[in-house]
Amino acid sequence: MSLGTGCKHEWGALLSAVIVTLGLSVATPAIAQNDKMAAIATPAQPNAIDLGTGPLPGATVKESWHSQYGSRFARNVTVATLTPFLPDPAKANGTAVIVAPGGGFTTLSMENEGWDVAKALAARGVAAFVLKYRLNQTPADLAGYETAMRERFSGGAPPRPSPAEMTARIAPAIADANAAFALIRKRSGEWHVDPNRVGMIGFSAGAMLTMTTTLANNNPKPAFIGEIYGSLAPVTVPADAPPLFVALAADDPLMGNSGFGLIESWHSAKRPVEFHFYEQGGHGFGMYPKKTTSTGWFDAFTAWMTMHGWIKPAA
Repeated sequence: MSLGTGCKHEWGALLSAVIVTLGLSVATPAIAQNDKMAAIATPAQPNAIDLGTGPLPGATVKESWHSQYGSRFARNVTVATLTPFLPDPAKANGTAVIVAPGGGFTTLSMENEGWDVAKALAARGVAAFVLKYRLNQTPADLAGYETAMRERFSGGAPPRPSPAEMTARIAPAIADANAAFALIRKRSGEWHVDPNRVGMIGFSAGAMLTMTTTLANNNPKPAFIGEIYGSLAPVTVPADAPPLFVALAADDPLMGNSGFGLIESWHSAKRPVEFHFYEQGGHGFGMYPKKTTSTGWFDAFTAWMTMHGWIKPAA
């Protein structure tokens, strides 16, 4: 079973509105990169802003980082931050996007699904903000992390929690996402952002966080949302649901065979939705270069944004 580049030990997440399942799987990298996890020092993040949601309740393990596939990942995040990637003022168009990396709520693919996405958006004139949200605690050392995950899922998928239970389980991350929206809108003048044009895009677990945040009783909702290899489980779509962009690979072993309920839900509610179902790409492709058409998801996403008028100067 291949999860695609970047997901071999990211514990690819089978994340839907009602289930989170992490799996340790073997994959063949699409490009020559080291697939072994190695502990690294926490990188400097001078522009990261504490979101003020407080330390993770009951946390005893400190934040740590590791490298894999030439990318960097965070674990045991206990304090949420938001890192701005602001465009050249000459290119700025007033639109902002919160970027939520994935990793099954036990790790965050900060580079491939965070910083690299934000840099690419900023190059298009979009103010991007990488959300480092609080995670479930795992063993401090990588070997212990691997062992814990194997033991946790050796008996197969855990029982499916209800939507309410799932929301409770990721409550800190939801609070972090809501705080990110509030901060961007509060400082919109400073960052040259239109507070009515703040969207969100998430990857895998980050896609689940994006959807859960959107469906919550928040006001105002995101201006638009993107789900990249997230769950396609059907949902109840509110009348004010924002336009939705979805990208998924047909050979994604976690999400590729889950049906198209989410797309049908959005379409039935007569809300705008665009869906790209790539033949190949696996899970976790993000911004990694691959010889599959899934690599074109970012250009498709920004073309969709342009079609809706979000990538042009604000009126």
